[in-house]
Amino acid sequence: MLNTGHTRTIVSPLELRSRWGRRIYWALLTAVVVVFTLVFVFPFYWMVTGAMKTGEEIARMPPTLFPESPDFSVFADAWELFDIGTLLRNTLFYAVGAWLFALAVDVCAAYALSKLRPMFGNVILAGMLATLMIPPIVVMIPAYITVTDVPIFGWQLLNSPWAIWFPVAANGFNVFLLKRFFDSIPNELLEAAEIDGVPPWRVLWSIILPISRPILGVVSIFTVVLVFKDFVWPLLVLPDSEKMTLSVGLSQTAGAVTQNQIMAGLVIASVPMIVVFFLFQRSIMAGLTAGSLKG
Repeated sequence: MLNTGHTRTIVSPLELRSRWGRRIYWALLTAVVVVFTLVFVFPFYWMVTGAMKTGEEIARMPPTLFPESPDFSVFADAWELFDIGTLLRNTLFYAVGAWLFALAVDVCAAYALSKLRPMFGNVILAGMLATLMIPPIVVMIPAYITVTDVPIFGWQLLNSPWAIWFPVAANGFNVFLLKRFFDSIPNELLEAAEIDGVPPWRVLWSIILPISRPILGVVSIFTVVLVFKDFVWPLLVLPDSEKMTLSVGLSQTAGAVTQNQIMAGLVIASVPMIVVFFLFQRSIMAGLTAGSLKG
């Protein structure tokens, strides 16, 4: 059969087939990719090279792109001065707890909205998504008041990991991602399980979760990164220096050390998330696109 469909593109297929058309196309594409790569990578490069410079070289104008005498010992000094081992251990503990709570709450909420279809489910989902439109700083004070005196129970959660775990547990964006993926799972699987007398919680554990690994990986990465990069909220609810997160601990000690040591500490703090990205970048892309198409 003759394919009569046409794909609309910025450059016509006829121009792409010409010699100069291909050259101009690839030259522009390469230039755009290089420019955008430099825009995103250059700040990290500047931080790494700045850590290996002396204080005088950092303050020099015009600045140097490469350190004249790279000093790698500054990273070991920053590790000791900032006590990064303790800060990293605290942050990892908070991240793992937040990850477990987020999966428990968000998966159950998304499963209920997608497959159990409760009354006013669409209204509840719309309310969750509406919270994404509210700037986080607006709810900062009400959230802090809630943490200092939890309604009904009267708990005081300052300087405890629960102050980090509870706010992260319910995330409207994660619920939306999970629900979209659960919607793409054929209902025939669930109906067959119901005929065999399998309860809903067993369906979730034995059927839904095993085939939802891509989107669960994405939600997990988003949650862990959120805990690692958050600054204002841990600064408010974890004032004890022994319980601070990595970002807060670095800021509290920054005034007593040199600029290159500050940058070295920031480089070390960036390494865990960079490693996570390179290890799970395929899972991130697969999870974001999974469930977007049906059929």
